[in-house]
Amino acid sequence: AMTRNRGPRCVLGCYVIWGVLPIFWHMLAAVDALYVLSARIVASVAFLLVLLAARRRLGTVAEACRDRGQMVRMMLSGVFICINWGVYIWAVNGGHALDASLAYYMNPILAVVLGTAVFGERLSPLQWLSVAVTFAGIVVTVVGHGQFPWRALGIGGSFAVYGAVKKGVRAEAEVSVLVETLTLAPFALAYLLWAEARGTGAVGVLSGWQWLLLPLSGIATTVPLLFFARGIKTTPMSLSGILMYVNPTLQFLVSVAVFREKFTAAYGVLFGFVGSGLALYLAAGFLRRCRERKEKAGCE
Repeated sequence: AMTRNRGPRCVLGCYVIWGVLPIFWHMLAAVDALYVLSARIVASVAFLLVLLAARRRLGTVAEACRDRGQMVRMMLSGVFICINWGVYIWAVNGGHALDASLAYYMNPILAVVLGTAVFGERLSPLQWLSVAVTFAGIVVTVVGHGQFPWRALGIGGSFAVYGAVKKGVRAEAEVSVLVETLTLAPFALAYLLWAEARGTGAVGVLSGWQWLLLPLSGIATTVPLLFFARGIKTTPMSLSGILMYVNPTLQFLVSVAVFREKFTAAYGVLFGFVGSGLALYLAAGFLRRCRERKEKAGCE
């Protein structure tokens, strides 16, 4: 029972960390977003190598890389998580943290669309309605306010694709995240050196304790992912799905209360539509589980 309780606690811990992480990235707002992203990749690789070496699990990395299909999947995952991190850091540090919050409210709907398009998953009428309402919100925002939520779609969409690619990865969390970040590490390292050589890096921008933020970015990236990987094994998907909204809700509160971002009419309309779409999506899941329970009881 203890292990069963620990699962949801780990998953919740992951979502809480993700929810307040904009505050951490905001501390690096003075540094170029691409530099922060590169530092995050290199620091994640270093942290994971130390972690796997301490657990004497480095051999599993070579093992996971032997399978070419798996290797391609992990490398592709790396590209999409890199896009996700990059647009996210750029949005938060550019005064658009509300877009990051909106992205993760949109994420389940985007994942549903992807599931239908890529995996041929069948949607219930209520799920189709949830997709239609979310899409209507984007159209109304574009037409009525002349704003296209491309930052939110960039963050949410790249994470949905990351989840879809990751579905077929068999390696354990630490190993797959290490391979993903290792794929990008040479480019990240090259950019860090190039930026410093041009004088557009962190030298002269960060001072004292702020330098700790760059290596800490690796821990801030990896720890919630490990929490999630550990917890999701014993957490029912339905509960994980509900807990997930802790992340964008905290991000929303941070955006408005801490960063004092303006909640405009365009945001109001879009959040309203996305929230309605989300409610329909959750209702569809609830009704499906009720139906499955009834069928199971009937069989018994």
